[in-house]
Amino acid sequence: MDIVIRPARAEEFEEAGRITVEAFVGGGFTSPGSPYAHRLADAATRAAEAELLVAVDASDGTVLGSVTFAVGGTPWADIATPEEGEIRMLATATAARGRGTGEALVRAALTRSRELGLTGMAFSTQPEMTTAHRIYERVGFRRAPERDWSPIPGVDLMVYSLAF
Repeated sequence: MDIVIRPARAEEFEEAGRITVEAFVGGGFTSPGSPYAHRLADAATRAAEAELLVAVDASDGTVLGSVTFAVGGTPWADIATPEEGEIRMLATATAARGRGTGEALVRAALTRSRELGLTGMAFSTQPEMTTAHRIYERVGFRRAPERDWSPIPGVDLMVYSLAF
């Protein structure tokens, strides 16, 4: 399957949000009733306040996944410094998993960081998200345990980073 990565269009926001909820809530990483689940679904706000990239099937335009990209120091960046890019809410539709969709989205965020003249990337992930960790490591990211943090009590996040 050929995959195209590009900024999300308004008509794709609902599907991008649905896929993100499917990945996080359906994958057991987020509680369905949590405020974070609502934030995951709100792709339109992510697109307005950061950059929302989508992976689409080149043949029919089906949305296969999405990722939010933000520059450090902006509202959607949790851990990146102002010289780094950050990815948030990387999600791939269940039917598109194992086809390189997630990796293509991560690589697009790397490209975007370089286009902006940033010096690297850093982002948070849950320890249980082992499939995503394999993607990050394959692309060149390494664990940065000195940057690990907890946004709320009981939620411990790991940080990955890559310097250019």
